[in-house]
Amino acid sequence: MSRIGKNPVIIPEGVKVNLDKNKVSVQGPKGSISKPYHPSMRVDMEDSKIVVTRFSDNKFYKSLHGLTRALIANMVKGVTAGFSKSLEIVGVGYKAEVVGKNLQLALGYSHPILLAPPDGIKIEAPAANRINVSGVDKELVGQVAAKIRSLRPPEPYKGKGIRYQDEKVRKKAGKTAA
Repeated sequence: MSRIGKNPVIIPEGVKVNLDKNKVSVQGPKGSISKPYHPSMRVDMEDSKIVVTRFSDNKFYKSLHGLTRALIANMVKGVTAGFSKSLEIVGVGYKAEVVGKNLQLALGYSHPILLAPPDGIKIEAPAANRINVSGVDKELVGQVAAKIRSLRPPEPYKGKGIRYQDEKVRKKAGKTAA
């Protein structure tokens, strides 16, 4: 039995869960989200818990069991607490600001970069060198944060670029003159 898959997902008060055929919809105070799940998984609702079961003990279905339960748990957590990622910008002249709903980045290129967030994602720039990405969908928050980071990843010599707030950048030694 999958250690993660066998645990039920507890639904807190104020959260509404709707189970359709191969689709789970969750509504809560922060918003709503719906995702499909694999047809070979069985998702049932008992009292205020969601239980995921599988039909076979095949390795493929064992992995799907834990995955399906984790995705549903992340959906419930997303509509109650939400998810966020923080990025920091290191470098002289590098800065970020929010213009309307779009994020405008100056990253040392000859032009500023304008990034429009997808639906359900909120981007904030509390300081010129900080970016906060938040939303209900954990996958989408991580994807947008990774896209922002990929615009100027940290380089190993001076550490300039965009990095996650808790990311450690290993610096290399440069050339030494003899």
